[in-house]
Amino acid sequence: MVIDFHTHIYPDKIAARTIDALVHAAKDVTAYTDGTLSGLLRSMQTAGIDKSVILPVATRKGQFETINKFALQINQNYKNLISFGGIHPDDENIPEKLQYLKEQGFRGIKIHPDYTGTFIDDERYIRIITECARLGLKVITHAGVDPAFDVIHCPPDKGRAVLDTVTAATGVTEPFLIFAHLGGMFVHKEVEKYLLGTNCYIDISCSFSSLMSFCDTTDEDVIEVIRKHGADKILFATDCPWNDQKAYLDHFRSLSGISDTEKDMILFRNAEKLLT
Repeated sequence: MVIDFHTHIYPDKIAARTIDALVHAAKDVTAYTDGTLSGLLRSMQTAGIDKSVILPVATRKGQFETINKFALQINQNYKNLISFGGIHPDDENIPEKLQYLKEQGFRGIKIHPDYTGTFIDDERYIRIITECARLGLKVITHAGVDPAFDVIHCPPDKGRAVLDTVTAATGVTEPFLIFAHLGGMFVHKEVEKYLLGTNCYIDISCSFSSLMSFCDTTDEDVIEVIRKHGADKILFATDCPWNDQKAYLDHFRSLSGISDTEKDMILFRNAEKLLT
């Protein structure tokens, strides 16, 4: 069993121009699928990935209905795809919207502080994450550098501050925050200082510098994070279409220094706990 906890797709009518715009904005980024649902399914079949978690991003206020309607259709029609919901920090009636997502069976939401121009420790994000923690919804956030932006809106120190603030406010003991990209792209030392060993999940998308040009972490760095954070709080993830799912999975499986039991935890067992 393999679960890819970090993928993206777009409605067919906008997929091509969305992929083109993102490639242009990020520079030197390669798309390995066409960004469509069918493209992801073909990639999964080629790679031998059983399930993918789709992470929609609300980049503007007012996208809640359209984004989550598309996500809900995926969840209702595909057993091997699990879409999270999306919400923007400027949306109105946040508690009601999150309650709706919970009632519709969503397991969590994706936020991208860079695309909303909002720091992770802004009171609007704290309000969203606090409500999600209370509802049992997981929150996965882009972390560290995004190659399309000059400002880091979710650096490890701010991520840790939010983790501590929401934990104190809610008393929730189960991890509710997931930091993407090995805890923070291009800020590995800060991840080690502020996040490793804390009560959060870390996904390993965009973490192997041998596979892509816009990350700086090595196989050894990934193994170090697994050792220091604990294999029980690491999630296999690719960020497809920005990584080739098959190449990424094959590379992860080839890593030495990680036991088969630990690899199984990362490849699917941890994800299963979050998705059931």
